[in-house]
Amino acid sequence: MKELPFWFPYTQHGLLTEEDLYEFVAGEREFLITKDGKKIIDAIASWWVNPFGHSNPYIAEHIRRQTLLLEHSIFAGGLYHDKAKILTERLLKFTGNKYHKVFFSDNGSTAVEVGIKAVFGYFFNKGKPKSKILALEGAYHGDTFGAMSVSARSYFTKPYQQLLFDVTYLPFPTNENISEVETLIENYLSTGEYVGIILEPLVQGAGGMRMYSPELLRRIMLKVKQAGYFVIADEVMTGFGRTGFLFATDSVEDVQPDVICLSKALTGGFLPMSVTLVSEELFNAFYDLNRKDKMFFHGHSYTANPLGCAAALATLDLFEEGEAMNLIKNIEKAHGKIIPEFRNLDKVVDVRQTGTILAIEIYSEESGYMDKRSQIITRKSLQKGVLLRPLGNVIYTLPPYVISEDSLQKVYEVMIEIIREI
Repeated sequence: MKELPFWFPYTQHGLLTEEDLYEFVAGEREFLITKDGKKIIDAIASWWVNPFGHSNPYIAEHIRRQTLLLEHSIFAGGLYHDKAKILTERLLKFTGNKYHKVFFSDNGSTAVEVGIKAVFGYFFNKGKPKSKILALEGAYHGDTFGAMSVSARSYFTKPYQQLLFDVTYLPFPTNENISEVETLIENYLSTGEYVGIILEPLVQGAGGMRMYSPELLRRIMLKVKQAGYFVIADEVMTGFGRTGFLFATDSVEDVQPDVICLSKALTGGFLPMSVTLVSEELFNAFYDLNRKDKMFFHGHSYTANPLGCAAALATLDLFEEGEAMNLIKNIEKAHGKIIPEFRNLDKVVDVRQTGTILAIEIYSEESGYMDKRSQIITRKSLQKGVLLRPLGNVIYTLPPYVISEDSLQKVYEVMIEIIREI
């Protein structure tokens, strides 16, 4: 196999073969186009990033215009640019005017880092420092050290175990154990050692597309909020319509998070950017007329990059003015119709759906993510013209919203063929 100069993430280079190598030179709607002109249906929206497919001309044009105005400027100490101001105002409105301030960073992990640091910093600035946080078993929140700390201890985190801060994990919520989970929350928070909880609402993504209901989400958030502590919602994957709601936490009417972390679909897949939206109470703990040392000590060189802001503004246009939610409902319906066919397959253990996310769990003697068949499945699917990248023994699709009916049917057909073959 020819040697490539880059180090792929989440890839064992020793297992790569020539069959695994695909060089993409273009993209169009739901398709990635290879060097030799082959069209591949991107059934996973390239790591859940492209809500409106590839090379969307509307978003591209907004970025082009911005490059001729301002490509980057420092964003700190009162220095800002117009696109950041407009985007901040629109994001606050877009999320239902539930939050007070928007902090910009550049990817999902850093959005989570900001949220974690903010809630711990809140109690420090209040003179009541705390050292613990609650999370859910099976969680994945990113790959920086704080994000790893609040993620499940697994192959992902094992080499760095001794460097991660202590986290208490609650059982993954089900209808059968929710009362136990509520009791655990009450008992842990009563110690005064915790800042609150971080969770992926409705769906744990990298943890295997594990899903739980809005009612279970409501009961967990309510229990934490009633105790007077913070809820951080990691909506990096679930945000912007993936769960059938604009945001997964919108599925709960009478309680909301104090912090929401967004990235991935934020810029339509064009540029790296993330935001962490926080409540007024949280922000005010860092506001002081006399003490500079109470500021939030966090920042990134490319904070609120104008090109990223332009892409995000165009993406919000498509959500607010276009047919996005109708497209989402169409994918939901299509998933619902095909589910019985997957359930009838011999090797299928479980079929799960939330919004545009359809996950098929197949029998495995190995432990989840490390199932060696995942690389074979990706290889076979690409040969059949579809990009799938299973989470171990969980094959899923989470397509761009603009996917055609024919392409979506082909995705289902390829998934069924592969499950029968492996």
